Amino acid sequence: MTKILIVEDHALVREAMAQRLARLEAGLVCLESGEADEALALLEAHPDVDLAIVDLMLPGVNGFSLLAVLAKRHPDLPAIVVSAMDDDASVRRALAAGASGFVSKASSGEVLAQAVREVLDGGMPTPCASISPASRSRQPAERYGLTVAQARVTELLVTGCSNREIATKLGLSEGTVKVHVTAIYRALGVSRRSQALVLLSRRNKGL
Repeated sequence: MTKILIVEDHALVREAMAQRLARLEAGLVCLESGEADEALALLEAHPDVDLAIVDLMLPGVNGFSLLAVLAKRHPDLPAIVVSAMDDDASVRRALAAGASGFVSKASSGEVLAQAVREVLDGGMPTPCASISPASRSRQPAERYGLTVAQARVTELLVTGCSNREIATKLGLSEGTVKVHVTAIYRALGVSRRSQALVLLSRRNKGL
């Protein structure tokens, strides 16, 4: 039986998420909390929680701080951030704090459900956010020996863009993007996209 903790201070939003997620599988249980301290108490009372869903704008202890506490006290518990703060900086900060995925509140309930499925299966969904040329960093190339083109693909890869979306943003063919992605995995020493995202976010490369 899957058990999910939803940490969201708006009751209507929290209840709507619980209702949508309850349709994922028979017997799925959603625990609900409106703030961080209550959420941590629920986790102590229910150590079998499989996933936490966390809003960033919480009263008292904010979502970023809660993610850090979860990473320390419950390192095996994956967490998905669901927030209206879906800019590049917030996404990256949430991932660096330990989030396993990020869903914008502008997304549909089906997007949230799919993200939950992916994280429970070991994946790492993130929104495809645009990155301006001025914000691009040379760190991937310097740290992993990537070409400039591969570094640009990495910048979009870490935001959750699909190969097709990366191709569109960079004016490349999808086949060329696939070649770059394969080379990036090799440079990072990983074999899957989710592994690359985890590596980049945990080491806080500032992409």
